[in-house]
Amino acid sequence: MVDSTLVLNGQTIAYTLYAIAMLLVMAWFGYQVTRGDGKSFVKPGVFYAFVGFLVVLGVSLHIVTHETIPWKPIDLNRSEYLDKVNKTFNISIRDHEFTLPSEVLTIDKGDLVLFDVTSEDLTYGFGLFREDNSMLFQMQVLPGHKNDILWQFDKAEKLSIRSTEYSGPKGYNMYLKDAVVVK
Repeated sequence: MVDSTLVLNGQTIAYTLYAIAMLLVMAWFGYQVTRGDGKSFVKPGVFYAFVGFLVVLGVSLHIVTHETIPWKPIDLNRSEYLDKVNKTFNISIRDHEFTLPSEVLTIDKGDLVLFDVTSEDLTYGFGLFREDNSMLFQMQVLPGHKNDILWQFDKAEKLSIRSTEYSGPKGYNMYLKDAVVVK
């Protein structure tokens, strides 16, 4: 699986450059409209060609970044991956507290893991975070609904569990440091 940090950095650069190009077109168009002298140094054909280029670039950018999302194959072909799950962790949340099957969830590098999370009272979030506080993944946990996520761990690291949803003033404390260890 491609590291989500790499995907995020690549998408940040690509979309920033795309946004800058779009802003330049809008600035140029605004300048042309407000000049008032009736002269245009760029012909309409050039303008529409550039806009067409930006549309093709934008659609291409979406397609390319769609293919780099690391969890996409697992989500799209979920039924095929369920038979390959190495570990399942049943986690419950109640009264702003995570209840784990053990104090530390130990995972072997390369394992495909199913996190089955249930809420008994409120809507919470369930997210795994790296030591630098960047998020590996997260999901919303709704009471009375099936809430699970499949993830393949390809790097040895320690991860913390946090709630990623606002669940009232007590929710700020929903943090378990180094609760997941991938070895």
